[in-house]
Amino acid sequence: MASITIRNLDDEVKDLLRQLAAENDRSMEEQARVMIRAAVEGQLGSAGRIDQIEQTLRELASARGLAPVVAGKIMPRGLSSKRILLIIGGGIAAYKALDLIRRLRERGAAVRVVMTSAAQEFVTTLSVGALSADHVFTDLFDRNDEHDVGHIRLSREADLLVVAPATADLMAKLANGHANDLASTVLVATDKPVLMAPAMNPRMWAHPATRRNRATLQKDGIAFVGPARGEMAESNEAGEGRMAEPLEIVAAIEALLDVGPRPLSGRKIIVTSGPTHEPIDPVRYIANRSSGKQGHAIAAALARLGADVHLVSGPVGIADPAGVKTIHVERAQEMRDAVEQLLPADAAVFVAAVADWRTENSADEKIKKVAGEGPPVLRMVENPDILAGVGHHSQRPGLVIGFAAETQDLLRNAEAKLKKKGADLIVANDVSQGSGVGPSGVMGGDRNRVRIVSKAGVEEWPEMSKDEVAARLAALIAERLKTIVV
Repeated sequence: MASITIRNLDDEVKDLLRQLAAENDRSMEEQARVMIRAAVEGQLGSAGRIDQIEQTLRELASARGLAPVVAGKIMPRGLSSKRILLIIGGGIAAYKALDLIRRLRERGAAVRVVMTSAAQEFVTTLSVGALSADHVFTDLFDRNDEHDVGHIRLSREADLLVVAPATADLMAKLANGHANDLASTVLVATDKPVLMAPAMNPRMWAHPATRRNRATLQKDGIAFVGPARGEMAESNEAGEGRMAEPLEIVAAIEALLDVGPRPLSGRKIIVTSGPTHEPIDPVRYIANRSSGKQGHAIAAALARLGADVHLVSGPVGIADPAGVKTIHVERAQEMRDAVEQLLPADAAVFVAAVADWRTENSADEKIKKVAGEGPPVLRMVENPDILAGVGHHSQRPGLVIGFAAETQDLLRNAEAKLKKKGADLIVANDVSQGSGVGPSGVMGGDRNRVRIVSKAGVEEWPEMSKDEVAARLAALIAERLKTIVV
């Protein structure tokens, strides 16, 4: 029954079903069975008929940001009819290019790929060709490709050239006008915009030559996304140099081509992110393990949907998100003051892990150990409750969302927070070591599993990347704000 149902759906709806099935960790057939069962039980559509399934698929996909729906019809996807020429450089991050191709094609883009000889040491042309559904170009002197000056054709037929990973070598070649292989020749020959996603060892990224090359390229109009800071492929190496994640690159592409949907255009949204540092003395402080990755990703996702986003960030080791106005603070009191100065707003999303306590008086000088004396006594006072303050504020935004990071009794604590803080939604996540999310856990990691708690109940989302959580939450915010007039 399910396989018959799937065969009878059009290709666009099949694609949406495939995405929903993957999101719920089901096969397409099982996802179809679930929806058919719900339809028969009257849970889908007002009439509770099986012919509501296709419409419901469209509505669910729209709510999750998979495809826009207008008057019950699927509209063209964000990058439909756009032609992307992807240049894959040689580096371990080349494996991410495979996912980037998939993400671009999901959004309707046609993707052609040029691979350097070094890139072919990391990923195969067979894999790239299968994902791009096109010929993979590798050789400047290929007789078949170059009979009509193929490198010029490649450079001119695309709407945008993307270099991912952009190695130090590729950046140096373009900055200095070198053209001794297909990739560098295409870059020098193009008259179309170019986006680079650098990826290299932190010391290579910090080298004065690389810095000069980047400055030259930016002056020439080349756009950049990343790199990010974090662990590198090499053992015991960390710092700035990680290639941006595929969804970040897609967002940068959509911004450059100005094709993304803008349901939040004209809406002002405040986001808080990261930890706060509460000083003990000039050297020491009280903090937590928050990396700011989830809050920054949410700010970026909201900006992609057209919102005027104001991010209030505690001390983090990641770059400010593109298209977002960022205010940097250190202490909870500073974060509270910055948020209140940004009111009024249409919505506020409080992702920051604000310290509950601070020392009553921080020392002006470093506290020294004294022989024969025990440790100093730290007298603690409570920090301002920023979420509750805004949730009960006279200029309260129309939509207030808080986060609850808990190690035990997750839902009970989240539901209590919802009532106490005056929030509309609480995004609850288990940050205990036994949460089962990623090798490094939620705090500081790249993945998350959340539950959306509201007065209507609890919605459980599957584990996904923090970028995917951000995109889905941004779509939910856009849907909620449709019915809210601030």
